[in-house]
Amino acid sequence: MNKIVPSLWFADNNCEEAIHYYLDVFPNSTLDDVKYYPDEKLDEHFEGMTGKILTAVFHLNGQKFMALDGGPYFRFNEAISFTIECADQDEINYYWEKLSHVPEAEQCGWVKDKFGMSWQIVPENMGELVQTPAQVQAMMKMKKINIAELEAAR
Repeated sequence: MNKIVPSLWFADNNCEEAIHYYLDVFPNSTLDDVKYYPDEKLDEHFEGMTGKILTAVFHLNGQKFMALDGGPYFRFNEAISFTIECADQDEINYYWEKLSHVPEAEQCGWVKDKFGMSWQIVPENMGELVQTPAQVQAMMKMKKINIAELEAAR
């Protein structure tokens, strides 16, 4: 049971598209509950939100999330990111291919997806792979983390 549940505000009102995208990317994922905005006449904040998500609960690979369509007031930025700890290079390559949609945002394993969310796609043993100055320097030149290159820099 998760005690802390990330909540995502989709500024472009594309929450449903994003959730289904993430459900396809991550294994062992479920859409648990979706509530849509009620009649827009009930409150001025609901104007134009008919058919959009008021609250959604879903799990990505066992991690619980909540999300909503909130309008353009708040946007994702790099101050918050989600880290995917990968078992090997194949897993890094898989998530990189699925989630990287803004090449200019790529650096040291960080990517930004098509919804503006930042992800860190790193080996689960990243701490062991950046122990020497040469390894740190090698990592700083990378966009996608290359495990073999970090091991060779030791």
